[in-house]
Parts: sequence; C-alpha cells; structure tokens
Amino acid sequence: MDIERYVRWLQDVRRYQPSTVSRRLSVVVGFYRVCVIDAILDHSPADYVRRPTVPAESPTLGLGHLQFEALITTARLSTNPNDFALVALLGLLGLRIFEACGASIADLGEEHGHRVLRVRGKRGKLVLVPLPPAVARAIDRAVDDRTSGPILRNTLGVRMDRHAATRRLKHLAQAAGIRMPRMHPHMLRHTFVTTMLDAGVSLRAVQIAARHADSRTTMRYDRARKNLDRHPNYILAAYMASGT
Repeated sequence: MDIERYVRWLQDVRRYQPSTVSRRLSVVVGFYRVCVIDAILDHSPADYVRRPTVPAESPTLGLGHLQFEALITTARLSTNPNDFALVALLGLLGLRIFEACGASIADLGEEHGHRVLRVRGKRGKLVLVPLPPAVARAIDRAVDDRTSGPILRNTLGVRMDRHAATRRLKHLAQAAGIRMPRMHPHMLRHTFVTTMLDAGVSLRAVQIAARHADSRTTMRYDRARKNLDRHPNYILAAYMASGT
C-alpha cells in the first residue's frame, strides 16, 4: 500500500523520529477521513495503517541549570553578536529553530508597554512573545543600527539557517566546557521547558509558554530528565559511599 510505503520512507530514508512520523501520518489520515465524510471514497485506505509507537519520554535531553548558565555567559561574552541573541531566542523564549531563524527586525514592536516579538509558528500561526530585558538586550546587540532584515545573521551577513545555528551552538558549548554527545538547537527549547518547571512555573503555564497543543507534550520533555535525576544508581552509590 502506498501509505505504508510512505511511512517506511519517513522512517528508513528520512529517519524521522516516531513522533514526527505519527504527525505526518495524521495529516494523511485526516485527508482520507474528509474524503469519506464527503462521500468521495467509500472507506479510508489509511484506517488500518499501523502508527509508530511514540515513546513517553522525549529522546532529547536539555541542559542542566549550571550548563545553561555557562552557555548564556559564554554567548553574552562572545565577539559574535548573534551568539547571545541565538541562545536567548531558543533558551529564554523557547522558540523553535525555524521561528528564531525566521524572525526579522520588522517583527519587533511594542504592545501595552511591553517589547514583543511577532513569531510565526507552526502552520503560520502568529503569536506575540514578550521580551524580557536580557533577551531584548541580546536582540538589540544583534540588530545594532539596522532597520530591516533578519535578526540572526551568519558569518556572510545573510539570514542564519538551522545549520549555521547548530554550528554556533556546538562552538559555544565547547567554549563553555559543556560536554554533550550531540548539541543541537532543540536542546535549548527542551531546556526552556525544564528550567521553567524547575523554577516552579505550573505545567499549564509552561504549556502555554511553549505553545504546546497538548500538555502531554510538555510532560514528555520533563520525564526523561527526572528519570535520570532519580535513577537508583545514585541511591546505590550514596549507600556504598564509604567503600568507594
């Protein structure tokens, strides 16, 4: 069946995560459901396609509090003005990488006394995100005296893309002494969620800030970290500390 081959292509060729494959398949299932409702088809060919199992935990781990602080400090002291803005947009605003790279100077503004950034999210949805002072300073530094164009630029002076952003984050993590097997932009969005929860922000408020449609998505971000923090290995090591 074509739909099953499409799923295998997403998994084996594109190597998407199960959650991404499931979302892509949901679009196909929804399309055929509408065709059945409108009597275009007698039945949906997607009814019996098996969906990939989505793990309860996010495969991505965020940074710890001290690691995040070290990354922010390193980015703030960097001679590249885009570094501080990149870390602030991803880690302090929780933007997705395509939202951060797609942000332009024209998207900056003020609403009810707050500096805001108009963010174009998934499916083109427009939201206003308030800018805390530290984030506003980071953006101002990256923008400098420019009045138009992208907020984040690469070394060639054009709009930064996800590949350039990943390279900058890897460089900053190395400079900050952060040892991670694979540093990538989504880790900072993950860190945004877990740090908020650590700070005592309610799950519902974090869900709204992260713009998650389902609170279970927010919980997935936090579950993997808690499982590591509370792992029995630490209890055993503490119990046997006198002999080790």
